[in-house]
Amino acid sequence: MDASDLRRLVALGEGPHLEFKYRVPRPERIAREVIALANGGGGKVLLGVGDDGALVGLKDTEEELFALRGALDAHCEPPIRLEIEGVRVSRRREVLVIDVPASADKPHFLVGEEGANGRRTAFVRVGHESVEASREAVALMKAERRPRDVRFTFGEKEQQLMKYLERYERITVREYARLAALPLWKASKTLVLLAEARVLRLHPETGEDYFTVAYEA
Repeated sequence: MDASDLRRLVALGEGPHLEFKYRVPRPERIAREVIALANGGGGKVLLGVGDDGALVGLKDTEEELFALRGALDAHCEPPIRLEIEGVRVSRRREVLVIDVPASADKPHFLVGEEGANGRRTAFVRVGHESVEASREAVALMKAERRPRDVRFTFGEKEQQLMKYLERYERITVREYARLAALPLWKASKTLVLLAEARVLRLHPETGEDYFTVAYEA
């Protein structure tokens, strides 16, 4: 990648697959951004780019790389494989392009976060933000690692669900629990199973995830 390619990339703006950082932030913060990209469709973190897209560059790329690797070693589980490229934007400054592939080892978790009491948290990308993954999103990521034939009984409650989706197009776990008079855990398990079977599709959100019918292209 050269400076022209970088400018075209930055012009797209931050989004599901692109994050700008002026420099490496707090270790937990940069780890969270990388984890969210790896848990989704992959993407890039650009170090040395302002929130407004300004190509400010980094004075000391080695220092930033050291901070990045330390953050990921300490806070990402399992480890995430990256490709890193430097792009010169002036005589003394470079932007680091951190290429994060969609991971076959997901879900990845943020560990060792201050005040988390040993809790592991997965993150996903929603728009230009990295947000905590729902229990359903984590379950589906785990399911991708163990492909299997998914079998389920399409009974009365499942028919209720499909009729609801035909009318309203989307449903959350809480809405399905109320609709079918199910405990939340059972509603969650049913929706995840149908998503595994490619009947439904999960859509992560900053508030509450929702499911839609998974129309095949």
